[in-house]
Amino acid sequence: MLTSEDESYEAVRRLAAGVALDQALDVTDPESWIGLDFGVRELAWQRPELFHSNASPSGRRLSWDPDASLPTVTWRHRPGDAELALALCHPDGRIREAALDHTEERPALLALVVIRCADWAEPVRERARVLLSQTPPHQLAAHAALTLRIGRRPRGGFAQERLTGALRAGPAAQAEALFDSGDRATGRLAYRIAVERRLLPAARLAQTAARHRDVVVQDLCAEAAVAALGEGTFDEFSEVVVQLLGSRQPRVRSAGVTALRRAGRHADAEPYLTDRSAVVRACARWVLRQGGTDPAPLYRADPAARPAAAVGLGECRVPEDADLVRALLSHPVPGVRACALAGLRALEAVRVDDIRPLLDDPSAAVVRQATAALLPWADCVPQELLRGLLAEDRPRHQRIAAVRLLRAVGVHARIATRL
Repeated sequence: MLTSEDESYEAVRRLAAGVALDQALDVTDPESWIGLDFGVRELAWQRPELFHSNASPSGRRLSWDPDASLPTVTWRHRPGDAELALALCHPDGRIREAALDHTEERPALLALVVIRCADWAEPVRERARVLLSQTPPHQLAAHAALTLRIGRRPRGGFAQERLTGALRAGPAAQAEALFDSGDRATGRLAYRIAVERRLLPAARLAQTAARHRDVVVQDLCAEAAVAALGEGTFDEFSEVVVQLLGSRQPRVRSAGVTALRRAGRHADAEPYLTDRSAVVRACARWVLRQGGTDPAPLYRADPAARPAAAVGLGECRVPEDADLVRALLSHPVPGVRACALAGLRALEAVRVDDIRPLLDDPSAAVVRQATAALLPWADCVPQELLRGLLAEDRPRHQRIAAVRLLRAVGVHARIATRL
């Protein structure tokens, strides 16, 4: 299997042999261009014969002498894209600069012009920047992923600023075309600019927030969707809120819950008091309080109705609720037991004797919560009990709990190898 370095070297060899640029490397992949730039520099010194006129049937002649005062680039005819690609990546800055003079009206080489905008040699860098300033915006957008990668280099800000400016000033379709880019940074930039320019309606922003795979885009679009709603009634923006509330992503659901307050529909936040996500539960409690409703009595009414009710009650931080939450440690539903443990931790009402038996629970989720609750008091848990949990016939989650608690008190005697 070829490594990325091997592929870069192979691309250089193909170009030196006269293979067309789009056949020598994947011109749609920014890493291919970056690899080509690296590969030429490496092979130019290791294998200089690859770059002389006898090496290629194309008639190209690329010549240099490291000891000469003025290396030159000469061609027997108008250089092709492959020849220029090699010269644009050459280790000698004077050759790179000379090659840039031949790149006007050569969109196939724009990727290398972008790379040269971050060149360490100032004359090369400045010449490349002049060329990039004259490049049509749609061509810049075609190399957005590469431009953003180069933008992370010490001198790479120019090309990134040009790209960002082009997307901000260009037609909406130019930014929207990058929404589905396979490059995460490109997609984020496109959505960020679309939000800044208010190119998308609230309904589409909500749909994107609910369905997009990138959490940064989710947050960006969810916040923008809520901000775009204005102060209308719930019916006017119910489509937006429903999409947000139906998302599988907690931060998106929390944005939808928060939007209920703006619509004056505080009571609609009640079902989200027992959401599986802590951030959604917190938002639901805040919205209810804004509407004058104390969420704690709602939890107390039936703390076993849904598993998260137990932890939600604990998150209300009312010390008197500790006994009510503690009673749920013996509930037949594992999710309720696990959430009760989390609720006691939130209330800072952990009792070692109450929780210790749950280290033997058949549910991995319950044992994880019990372990987390006992870690601060690990020295109060009998080591005989913990060593018993290390037995080979014990479930793996119980053995992991025993290891964590034993390590918390400084016992490391190869116990991890028993898992």
